[in-house]
Amino acid sequence: MRPDTIARTALAVLPGLTLCVAITAAASLVQAAEEHLVHHPYVEALVIAILAGIAIRSVWEPGPRWRVGIAFSAKQLLEVAVMLLGASISLRALVASGPALLAGIVATVVIALGASYAIGRLLGLPARMSILIACGNAICGNSAIAAVAPVIGARSDDVASSIAFTAILGVLVVLGLPLLIPLLGTTPTEYGVLAGLTVYAVPQVLAATVPVSLVSTQVGTLVKLVRVLMLGPVVLGLSLLASRLRDEPGAPAETRRRLGFFKLVPWFILGFLSLAAARSLGLVPDAAQAPLTRMAGILTVIAMAALGLGVDVRVVARVGGRVTLAVVASLGVLLLVSIALVRGLGIS
Repeated sequence: MRPDTIARTALAVLPGLTLCVAITAAASLVQAAEEHLVHHPYVEALVIAILAGIAIRSVWEPGPRWRVGIAFSAKQLLEVAVMLLGASISLRALVASGPALLAGIVATVVIALGASYAIGRLLGLPARMSILIACGNAICGNSAIAAVAPVIGARSDDVASSIAFTAILGVLVVLGLPLLIPLLGTTPTEYGVLAGLTVYAVPQVLAATVPVSLVSTQVGTLVKLVRVLMLGPVVLGLSLLASRLRDEPGAPAETRRRLGFFKLVPWFILGFLSLAAARSLGLVPDAAQAPLTRMAGILTVIAMAALGLGVDVRVVARVGGRVTLAVVASLGVLLLVSIALVRGLGIS
């Protein structure tokens, strides 16, 4: 890339990025005040940043000048943060968890896909909308919806409605999931598995688990990554089975194009796994682990602020009740199946 192009891109990104950094700084100050007053951050900076972003978005919609940097923070910085987290995680933990947990993750995704699709169809939703809701709920929220939409020829309004709900419910899950710890009496490991199975996006797992413990964060991220890796087989399967949907009236012509490998398996997941493998093999020095983890944490808070700025709660009022019920019911099924798996495997 030419230097002048880099400079123009940096200038375009700067306003939105600065806004997200400012929200992060404010959220960090609030957390620091909590620690000073009550010696424990009951509401972490990650969650504060999300809520602050949503609050700002509710009263002010960022214009074009701000959107480039916000999008950059929500996507590129988020992906880098997830990749860097791999340096603090050993794949031995996943291997040590045994085949039962791996099989349980796959089974949870399959059951959630089938149940969510069935709920959507029973409520009278179109097949394409039902598939979008099912994939977003069972795998990884907006990323799954974006990957599946062109394969099945989904309309833009279906995609927008699905993404709006996963964005809003994703935040609600992050805020509400820790409340289950005293209700269910979960250990840090059990909670990590539960978060990895139910939270929509990989970075949101951090927001849901960092306030609990490092063990929960590590286990939750590993479980979530296995769940995300299911996106590849699911999209490939839909590309073979959904030709009828792609040929229906209204399906965009470009949905016939083939998806590349990095569309199915995002680069940051490969980066995360590479760093985790390097850490497992002793190629990442112990001295580098703390700075990399700290940097991942800072970038994640910035990304959370950006994600909050992208949530328009008023969209809910414009979406039909059947879609609302389908998404909420699907999430309920996923949560129940996940709790049953954690209890059934006897994870401690």
